[in-house]
Amino acid sequence: MRLFATGLLVTMAVAFLILHHLHTLFPAWATPLGYAIAFTEAAMVGGLADWFAVTALFRRPLGLPIPHTAIIPVNKDRIADSMARFLRDNFLTPQVVARRLKGFNLAASAGAFLSDPRRGDQSRMRAGAANLVADALESLDPEQLGGMVKTGLSRQLAKINAAPLLGQMLENAIADQRHLPVLEALLRKIGEVIEANEPMIREMIHARANAIMRWTGLDERLASGVLDGAYRLLAEIIVQPDHPLRGKVDEALTGLARDLRTDPEVQARVERIKAELLANPAVGAWIDAMWERWRAAMLTAMRDPQAAMAGSLGATLTQSVAQLGAALGENPRLQLMVNRFARRTLVGVSSRYGGEIVRLVSETVRRWDAKTVSDRIEGAVGRDLQFIRINGTLVGGLFGLAIHTVERLL
Repeated sequence: MRLFATGLLVTMAVAFLILHHLHTLFPAWATPLGYAIAFTEAAMVGGLADWFAVTALFRRPLGLPIPHTAIIPVNKDRIADSMARFLRDNFLTPQVVARRLKGFNLAASAGAFLSDPRRGDQSRMRAGAANLVADALESLDPEQLGGMVKTGLSRQLAKINAAPLLGQMLENAIADQRHLPVLEALLRKIGEVIEANEPMIREMIHARANAIMRWTGLDERLASGVLDGAYRLLAEIIVQPDHPLRGKVDEALTGLARDLRTDPEVQARVERIKAELLANPAVGAWIDAMWERWRAAMLTAMRDPQAAMAGSLGATLTQSVAQLGAALGENPRLQLMVNRFARRTLVGVSSRYGGEIVRLVSETVRRWDAKTVSDRIEGAVGRDLQFIRINGTLVGGLFGLAIHTVERLL
């Protein structure tokens, strides 16, 4: 476009010279040639004026130190601050974000996206996002990142008041009788442990029996009776829902849940145990191993999403995502909740981090050199600026022609 605009200006100049030469050679054609000369002359003036105006935005015309030229390079820092203020005032204020999101159904859009994962553009976007996450995971120092994850997780766990949470969970489990399978599994495990260690139990009873019991064989009968009684008791507790010991266990668990929620001493004891666990090197090593396994699995899934989604877990995940999308798209109450949460979150982000984003834009533009700023702005709007030069050449010629016509008529 720059070459075209310059070529048009040069064409007008060449035409002006040729027409002037023809005007000298053919005086009889003075009247029609006068109109053409007026057009080309005014076109040159208009084209040169707009060339100067456009060039003066980005550099000094012909390298001359003309005042008020090279406007963008000279005012680079002021432009950076103006861009930042424009971004802050028009996009990153909580009021603007809330107003923009008020009529936007984010949940329905997300539901439509999740419920139809076969669209090509979405697949490319997912693949691009997956590669971006994988590159970020690989580029960061694994040990340092793992340390950050472990530190962050430990801090969050340290902030949690675990005792009331455990008490509430235990109460809910008892109310819904979700503790019964755990109790029955524990009783079966106790039976298996007794059976596996039956020779040791018999030996302990033999060692503690006196000589008369051993001589009469009562020790063996006592050991068999103890073991049979233990097996029978465990079986009765498992098969009888109304067994008295089950009631005792429920009472004990209910009391424990109440103490976890209300007893300061029990809560303090739980907090001490939690602090000891978090400070234990074995727990730190477990968190490190868990993070590394998660990181390796994430890298594998991101680098080869098709293989990761090919198995049963992938099929289940795909089905779950589709069901979530359908729920988001069809449930108005769920949409209201999600939209309200998203709106509050984004408004909070704009309020909390809007200033940082604006400062990032301003500082980034300030760090650019003057030529970079000029080249990037000219590259973004340069085509339209060259149209200004073209229009200036043509419109200037038309005005010159109109003035010459009025002059002839008068």
